[in-house]
Order: sequence, then C-alpha cells, then structure tokens
Amino acid sequence: MKNKLSNMLCLDLFLASLSKENYKAIEPELVCSESKKFPLLSFGLYVDYFSTEMDNLTKENDINTLKEFGAKYNWRENLDHIFKNEDFEALVLTNKEQEIIWVNDGFKEMTGFNKNFALNKKPSFLQGSKTCAKTTDIIRDKIKLNKPFIGTVINYKKNKIAYKCEIKIFPLFSEHTTHYIALEKAV
Repeated sequence: MKNKLSNMLCLDLFLASLSKENYKAIEPELVCSESKKFPLLSFGLYVDYFSTEMDNLTKENDINTLKEFGAKYNWRENLDHIFKNEDFEALVLTNKEQEIIWVNDGFKEMTGFNKNFALNKKPSFLQGSKTCAKTTDIIRDKIKLNKPFIGTVINYKKNKIAYKCEIKIFPLFSEHTTHYIALEKAV
C-alpha cells in the first residue's frame, strides 16, 4: 500500500509539472478501472497539507487556551515543555478535586460526549466494565502524590463502545497543586 501511495504521489507530481498541451496529450490514458477519468492535479497533496495545517492550528489554539488558564492560576509549569513533541487528540483540564473544568473540541471527537456534558464531572465517567481497576488505582495514587502518570486505560465512548486511551496526566502547581492536565489519544 505504501509503495502504491508513493507511486500515486509521484504520478501526481509528474502530472502537475506538465504543460497543458502535454497533459491533454496523455489525459485519455488516465483512466481508473471503471473507465472513468481520474483527474490528478495535485489536489490531494494540497488537501493533506491543509488538513495538517488546520490540525496544527487547532492544537496551538488549545495550548494557548491552557496558557490563559495558567496565567489566571499562576501555574509554574512550562506548558510548552509539557506539550513539546506530544501528540494528543483530547485535552482534559480538571481542578484539584479532579472535576473537569475544560475540554478541547478533540474530546467530543474522541469520546462522543459534548463539552458541556463533561463539565463538572470527573473523568472516571468515561470508565466502564473493561476498565482495569489496577490502572485506575495507579492513576489515583499518582494524583495523590502529585506525580505525572503515563499509561493506557480502557475508556468508553458515549455510544458505549470501549476504546484504548493513552493518557498523560500532569499536575499543575502555583504554590500547591491547583489543577491537572490530561493529554489523551486513542490507541
């Protein structure tokens, strides 16, 4: 599949470099298996680039929102350091009592739950029968010790479908722990 995709991208780049006259000359040869025209003019590359740029901007906006919380609560943590080289879909910010005070749009995409539904709930509302009690105990212990947690947990979407979720939880301090941020990604 990777070679096929690579060949398609090469063909796409080649076709994009042709003059109109040269493209017209080979256009009848560009047919898919159902004998339909297969227009390749680098649009796929642009869509991939645009999609990646939009994802990056969305993540940057999410991090900036968290920086606003950080300024409000005087967190000492360098959020840029926390997010450096991190890939995430959902962000969950909780207070010291682990009640959700903010989630990003990726949270709804990953879980199916609306942002407003999640507010004031504890993240444990995502757990269910296949969630490992030992893992939740470890998370609870790390939080009590104000230590980061990195691991995988089985969570449940709104439609009751279980999914593996990689979670990285970081305590956030001013003078004392005030909040926790969880970076989450379905794996």
